[in-house]
Amino acid sequence: MVDRSLWIGWDPNPKEIAAFAVAKVSARRALGPYIPIRGLMLGELKRLGLYTRQLEIRHTVDGPEMWDVISQARQSTEHANSRFLVPTIAERGWALFSDADVLFRRPLNTTFESLDRSKAVYCVKHDYRPKTTKKMEGAAQTQYFRKNWSSVCFYNCDHPSNRKLTVELFNKTPGRDLHRFCWLEDDEIGELPPSFNFLVGHHSTKQVPDPHIVHFTEGTPNMAGYEDSPFAEEWWGELNRWAA
Repeated sequence: MVDRSLWIGWDPNPKEIAAFAVAKVSARRALGPYIPIRGLMLGELKRLGLYTRQLEIRHTVDGPEMWDVISQARQSTEHANSRFLVPTIAERGWALFSDADVLFRRPLNTTFESLDRSKAVYCVKHDYRPKTTKKMEGAAQTQYFRKNWSSVCFYNCDHPSNRKLTVELFNKTPGRDLHRFCWLEDDEIGELPPSFNFLVGHHSTKQVPDPHIVHFTEGTPNMAGYEDSPFAEEWWGELNRWAA
């Protein structure tokens, strides 16, 4: 039985598809050939009856926006909330979730082995307060408690507290509460060092010189204005490797 897996957020947008390709090809090298890597696709989750939250497309002066009705809030990606179904669909062991706009740079197998099973979730506990209201070429930059904690996290699917995160609870809980891990006690959330979710534009290479996972949270290097981001050259190298 496989007790480790990776789930990457998927959005059917041409530039985000490139990000997904980079995330997957770099993750395969970081994880080796045997750990399954899967895309977290909203359409499939809906087809399986796991995702019943009401989503609307609302037209604003800035263009169409996804709107999560339960949260009464915008969401910038299709996997903004579906990430919290990972413990349900992974079923057992440690399941790593990451947004698609990441670059895996270092092996992660020893990380899985070092995690304490008394913890329900592991993440980098960012104090991230973006100063802009837009990201990703116009997508909404929402503000909420514990922002970016859930953008890269290890779920302990065998932990009894994660069984509280039922499909029913998921589908009736506002996103801002899911993102703060509302079903867990604070001491059940383990802490990873910043190298496991290096936020471009927030962290510096002086603080974290050799990160395991680089997160282009405001825009990937194929987006206007982010071409010269730290680690952009590595990101393009992975995309070219995938294309070849």
